[in-house]
Amino acid sequence: MNHSAADIDAMCALEDYSHFRAELVEISPESFTMEELREILDDMIRSKVALENSMREHFATLGEAEQTELLDMLGSSGYKDRSWWYRMLMDGPVHREFPTI
Repeated sequence: MNHSAADIDAMCALEDYSHFRAELVEISPESFTMEELREILDDMIRSKVALENSMREHFATLGEAEQTELLDMLGSSGYKDRSWWYRMLMDGPVHREFPTI
């Protein structure tokens, strides 16, 4: 399933919003009920999983040489090492219930 730019934007917006809410929790945890805290956590997980699943779907459409080149580039980006990117993009099912650790 290819996601449109609007779909990706919506996933990113949900992730940004859930992280914003998590920052508010850090500032004033007593302002939130347990249900609200659970909702924030669920939104963070759901948005991260959706983005990762979308990335894996797109990655699977690339040829072997392109996949290798992309893994090398991502691994040298400084965000995560190549083995993390390999685990996230290639190791396991395309659709997962939880984000890559």
